[in-house]
Amino acid sequence: MIKIDFSKIEKKWQDKWGKAKCFNVSEGKKKKFYVLDMFPYPSGEGLHIGHAFVYSLGDIYARFKRMQGLNVFYPVGYDSLGLPAENAAIKAGIHPKKYTENAIKNFMKQQKAMGWSYDWSRMVKSSDSDFYKWDQWIFLKMLEKGIAYRKKAPVNWCPKCKTVLANEQVINGKCWRHEDTNIEIRQLEQWFFKITKYAERLLKGLEKIDWPERAKVLQRNWIGKSYGTEIIFRVNGKKWPIFTTRPDTIFGVTFMVVSAQHLRLMELVTDKEKNNVENFLKKVKSVSEKEMEDLEKKGAFTGSYAINPVNNEKIPIYVGNFVVADYGSGMVMAVPAHDQRDFEFAKKYKIKIKEVISRGNITRERAYADEGKLINSEKFNGINSDKAKSEITKFLEKKKLGRKKIEYKLRDWLVSRQRYWGTPIPVIYCDGCGIVSVSEKDLPIKLPEKVKFGKGNPLKTVESWVNVKCPKCGKQGRRETDTMDTFVNSSWYYLRYTDSKNKKQIFDKKKANYWAPIDQYIGGPEHITMHLIYIRFYTKFLRDLGLLKFDEPAPKYFTQGVIYGEDGERMSKSKGNIIEPSDIMNKYGTDTLRLYLFSSSSPDKDMEWSDKEIHGSFKFINRIYNYFSNFKKGEIDVRTKSKLNKTIKEVTEDIENFRHNLAIIKLREFFNSIFEKKIDKKTAESFLKLLSVFCPHIAEELWQKIGNKGFISLQDWPKAGKVNPMFEKQEEMTDKLVNDINNILNILKDKKESPKKVYVYVIPNERNDYIKEELDKVSLDIEIFAVNDKNKYDPKGISKKTKPGKPGIYIE
Repeated sequence: MIKIDFSKIEKKWQDKWGKAKCFNVSEGKKKKFYVLDMFPYPSGEGLHIGHAFVYSLGDIYARFKRMQGLNVFYPVGYDSLGLPAENAAIKAGIHPKKYTENAIKNFMKQQKAMGWSYDWSRMVKSSDSDFYKWDQWIFLKMLEKGIAYRKKAPVNWCPKCKTVLANEQVINGKCWRHEDTNIEIRQLEQWFFKITKYAERLLKGLEKIDWPERAKVLQRNWIGKSYGTEIIFRVNGKKWPIFTTRPDTIFGVTFMVVSAQHLRLMELVTDKEKNNVENFLKKVKSVSEKEMEDLEKKGAFTGSYAINPVNNEKIPIYVGNFVVADYGSGMVMAVPAHDQRDFEFAKKYKIKIKEVISRGNITRERAYADEGKLINSEKFNGINSDKAKSEITKFLEKKKLGRKKIEYKLRDWLVSRQRYWGTPIPVIYCDGCGIVSVSEKDLPIKLPEKVKFGKGNPLKTVESWVNVKCPKCGKQGRRETDTMDTFVNSSWYYLRYTDSKNKKQIFDKKKANYWAPIDQYIGGPEHITMHLIYIRFYTKFLRDLGLLKFDEPAPKYFTQGVIYGEDGERMSKSKGNIIEPSDIMNKYGTDTLRLYLFSSSSPDKDMEWSDKEIHGSFKFINRIYNYFSNFKKGEIDVRTKSKLNKTIKEVTEDIENFRHNLAIIKLREFFNSIFEKKIDKKTAESFLKLLSVFCPHIAEELWQKIGNKGFISLQDWPKAGKVNPMFEKQEEMTDKLVNDINNILNILKDKKESPKKVYVYVIPNERNDYIKEELDKVSLDIEIFAVNDKNKYDPKGISKKTKPGKPGIYIE
């Protein structure tokens, strides 16, 4: 057994790939294929096992497509702006720029150690001003087209920090820095992107892309198209339109609920109720829409009433913690008899419950949300509730009190961030001219490096940067000190890769339209309703500018699973179950880690780490290395040739469809079938090519050892020849027989019996269909007889009981 110096082999081939620029590409006539992993964030802690998994997944696919003769574009870069880097830098006492540069160096070193076949010449970093200059350029184009705009919006405010906090900085309603300080909700001017303008296009685009159905469903639900009716209620003499999908329940409205973050809330609060409302608002936390659904529903009476347009009833208005400020008009009509959320709120605050849909004998302990006949609804009594939706809407339209309307759950994208380590927003505020765009020739607006952290927004501490002349009138103005949400960086980065060194344009249109869209995008399930919405929105906007010929960034998307610790828990430092890739690579080698990660389960499923199974992958690679290091050419028989063709065919299909675990099983099976044989050089080459996408370093080394020059990584993928169906049938029959015999032997072993020999009786035309080499692997001798064989052996003492003249397995 040869002892393998994995680290020496890995370093050797990584250096050779780099010097030869094996994976660098340029535009050409060859058919392109763009493979992309989601933009990695370079944390100071380096690669974790999840990175090793997902980026190996991309590398396998890139290597596979490259060997199939395609011009494969597989770039890499770093999503290197954002709050985590800023927080980590502050904690470590160094500047975010220095912290990020160190993190990237460490990340790159580990990525190269994994053998990932990136085109490093295309690398981008979102923290480079050469990159974020174009974030600013896009912002200016959005501002010009009315997509970027400014309005008041609720934010988390820490009175001690005197700054706005992101949701992730709010822990149990307190500041992450000051655990004794309650967060306040304040209304501040913020920048938004009008993504809602693209809602319908985002929905329709899902019909033409090949994504997992679950991903499409999540996006459809996030966009949330609803058909309903806008009904005009009056509040203090003013019109207040309310959107509802249940106009059939209009006669059952017994209260209204306005969002706790509504801009006009205090207009509704009477002097008498002011203290109650203000006390309630102090307890309201800033949460996501998803978290809002799970909150205990709470509220306070505002003192105001709305007038129901169909019966002129006065309806009390409450402020609540479960209504979104910018969905519809930020107020909802509540029908507690027919909505469970409203029912619970009404019970809590002792509000009237009025039934308007007959529920028959169904209990009144819960809201009744199903169909039925209308009751207590004046002239609409007796109409089925589904039909009543259109009838009541027509009635309201005729009276000019309502109209049909389509509403989306999708909210405009709030992109302002009151922090330092992000893309500066390229506008200047002037007392005379208002909001003034920075000229394109003055881009990029670079982040100043000498800033002070700890008190408010660090950018505000640099007066020389903040105070500038107005580009329009020349008078004193001031820069915007908010930076952009870092999701903007990852919303178009895939296009910058196509022309990453261009200083004059965001990218060359010809290059972008040659390489993009992404042919295979790979990423995690947590990004489906954030990043994948935004990248689709940006692509449509850039197409509208005339820069792109397509409007979907990634026609194919694959969602990878999650790796859990051996304890079944998701890996985390707090649980002490983290597996460090570098530890595994040092012990077993990079190729062992790569092979193991895809051996036990399909890549789209979650997997549980197993030290035992990784040792099995290590042993398999050692066997392969020893076999090919002592390679002696021979001739293969027709059965092995057919098996090779079948393996090539099935492994190709499995990798194409991300069934890597099945591909590895077939590679193991084929190798086991040749392990004690001599094979010809072409068969050896074909096997190593199939192996190379999973274990590139070992494959390169063995490719050289069997007498080849050049890189196996750049060879042609093997083509499957003819598969003999007779051999397939024989394999299946033999496998079944071996499994049956082994099961019987295990039963006898449990009974502490010691069998000596196995006799198998088969129908005459199947006697020669069993593969002797496979049967010889069973621990006992096996003899096969046809049931009509006159010379068949009749085992003593068994024939009387079992009548071996019939097909079956008999143990002596």
